[in-house]
Amino acid sequence: MASRTEAVLARKGEIMKRALGMDYAQFERSPIAFDYEGMMAAHGFSLDDITRIQRAGGVGDTPLLELRNLTDLVRSYADPGMGARLFVKDEAANMAGSFKDRRASVSIHVAKAKGYLGVIAATSGNYGAAVSSQAARASLKCIICQEAFDSRHVGQPEIIEKSRICEAFGAEVVQMTVGPELFSHMLELLDETGYFAASLYSSFGISGIETLGAEIAREMTALTGAAPSAVVVTHAGGGNTTGTARGLKRAGATSTQVVSASVDLSGLHMASDSDFNRKSFTTGHTGFGVPFATWPDRADVPRNAARALRYMDRYLTVSQGEVFYVTEAMAKLEGLERGPSGNTAMAAAMSIARDMPRDATVVVQETEYTGAGKHHWAQLNFARENGVQVVAGDPSTNVPGKTIVIPQAPEQIRAKEMDLSKMRRSYVRNALQHAGEGYAPSADDIAFLAADTNTTPEAVEEIVAGLAAGA
Repeated sequence: MASRTEAVLARKGEIMKRALGMDYAQFERSPIAFDYEGMMAAHGFSLDDITRIQRAGGVGDTPLLELRNLTDLVRSYADPGMGARLFVKDEAANMAGSFKDRRASVSIHVAKAKGYLGVIAATSGNYGAAVSSQAARASLKCIICQEAFDSRHVGQPEIIEKSRICEAFGAEVVQMTVGPELFSHMLELLDETGYFAASLYSSFGISGIETLGAEIAREMTALTGAAPSAVVVTHAGGGNTTGTARGLKRAGATSTQVVSASVDLSGLHMASDSDFNRKSFTTGHTGFGVPFATWPDRADVPRNAARALRYMDRYLTVSQGEVFYVTEAMAKLEGLERGPSGNTAMAAAMSIARDMPRDATVVVQETEYTGAGKHHWAQLNFARENGVQVVAGDPSTNVPGKTIVIPQAPEQIRAKEMDLSKMRRSYVRNALQHAGEGYAPSADDIAFLAADTNTTPEAVEEIVAGLAAGA
């Protein structure tokens, strides 16, 4: 007999169709290919429309700040003539304190316009605060489903802080222990209430981030005379990378390199009760970044609008200690006390900036608010309480879940390059497995996979042939 979870997941398409007012079946072309751009455009909003929606919600048009002191620091240990200028888009200036407000604003606007009485989202992070804030402005009811505790009923201080702020905005927060039930319980609540699904992975939410990329392109051109050389994006489920890259391209910044960055939490399992409170970061880490990049359609919607491999030119990882070091450096050198998850991209940006010429520009595309449980000191104290050793030393010796090694000097910050070719191969393998045993991809499938992996049909055909040969 099917379990309760299996039963509700089997009805995912039906429930999400009603909860989003969107029929995903119209975009399907095969078991592999679907009309991605058609799905993204189906809401009917132009970029200018989304900008107007966001301004009405108190979202967007955030400050773009040049980080002169951090740039000088990087140049102090870079080779002569090297050390790109560093900038940051201060998304903590949004209503609920992160770029997630951009995602939430569009979903809440759609929910209100379509006559839904409330909204539901599944998130342990900043998105819950964003949805709760925008729902309050629109006078909609709001339920946030949150994976909050381990089996001891102990929650990370960052997650507890986010529960608090969601409740402060008037949302009902449904807290669960770690496990596979987060999305399935959200589906149950959507089925029972008839509320709108404010999914992280719908086209509404991803389109909302496009304004961020477009603002960066326009503002950097006005400030420096050109689009940025590189934009560094903290990467988890893929929406941040996808939306920012699409916005950059729509604003004409086609030569800007899109660099995704995650905290390396390899060795920790995100659904493990014993690992849950030893990971320090609730988002922006490889536990989400790699699985969602190599198979985006694991999401709560039938087809995920966040498809990071389409857009990332590089994928870098940094250690926990490097991120905490940069978080404190930002506060002490630039007067910006911001949350560590957003500073994942800043650690990677400092690493690549030292190897770029001085006339190059690197933009970190977001910050997040901090305070209470989100503060890096609170997270480090909690790590110690859970048996994680926090020491100063060489960050390359960091072991997720066991040690957090804080660099002793900024020149020790060195991001590691992920092998995108391996990730592309994993994506193609996953697509073929989900299509079914014996499925032979068509020319349309090959073209879709090439777009989805940011490669060529020839490269995809080579991967398919290698998989068939067992290579």
